[in-house]
Amino acid sequence: MLKLGTRGSPLALTQARMVAEALCAAHGWTEDAVAIVPIKTTGDKVQDRPLAEIGGKALWTKELEAALFDRRIDIAVHSMKDVETWRPDALAIGAMLPRADVRDRLVANDCDDFMCLAPGARLGTSSPRRAAQALHARPDLRIVPFRGNVDTRISKLRTGEADATLLAAAGLDRLGRPDVGTPIAPELFLPAPAQGAVGVELRADDETTRALVAAIDDPATSLAVGGERALLAALNGSCRSPVAAHAALAGDVLTLRAEILLPDGSERVAAARTALESAAIRDLAAELLGRAGPALRALFGG
Repeated sequence: MLKLGTRGSPLALTQARMVAEALCAAHGWTEDAVAIVPIKTTGDKVQDRPLAEIGGKALWTKELEAALFDRRIDIAVHSMKDVETWRPDALAIGAMLPRADVRDRLVANDCDDFMCLAPGARLGTSSPRRAAQALHARPDLRIVPFRGNVDTRISKLRTGEADATLLAAAGLDRLGRPDVGTPIAPELFLPAPAQGAVGVELRADDETTRALVAAIDDPATSLAVGGERALLAALNGSCRSPVAAHAALAGDVLTLRAEILLPDGSERVAAARTALESAAIRDLAAELLGRAGPALRALFGG
């Protein structure tokens, strides 16, 4: 039996079931061949502060890493946008499922168009990227901290803690809620690196499990997400860095678009490359930082 570790949120469990079903379909297994093991993470336990203040993305992954190292689980399932930029050498991402919708959706009490939010409206988010992009487009907005799973954030919105929030379309779709919110064009809100992708992590030296997991890998998703994450590494970016990136195929051309912003949205630098080779990604990072002002470069250690 393959032991699959996951966070215990409704979305995480849904994604774990997607991976389990894909493995069973690929190998002709019955459903009892994969055991889903929910693991409570610090990120799930602490809901009253932004991630950047209490340890960053590691709060979603460190307990799952420990379970892999202790061999309590064989694989771990992650939302790839929540995975730290730098991973331990002893662990590897063995596969990614086909990517879902990368867009954000606006969920608001009385508006279905981001630019039509009332002047001074309160936008609930704890994402530095979303906050910076929102303030760049609408400097009048007020950002209020918003954390929790999808239902928690929607409940906070309905009880008046904010006037609007932004949620990932992929998560809403996977939870069977495609009717919630209005998609925002990527031209206005370029997504977070790896948004919409589900990854499977394993011990790097576990060749048997690696071979099993490889059967469910979507090469196009792995290529695109790998490029986005490589850019994040080239920028020295973290969960505190307002960074957006998206690699997309149009015909035979794969284009990586990216942007970096000041947290208050007052500066935004955007650029693109039509290649995902290491040199092109380093060049893209260098252009973004080279065109940035001192305060924006300082966010990335420059």
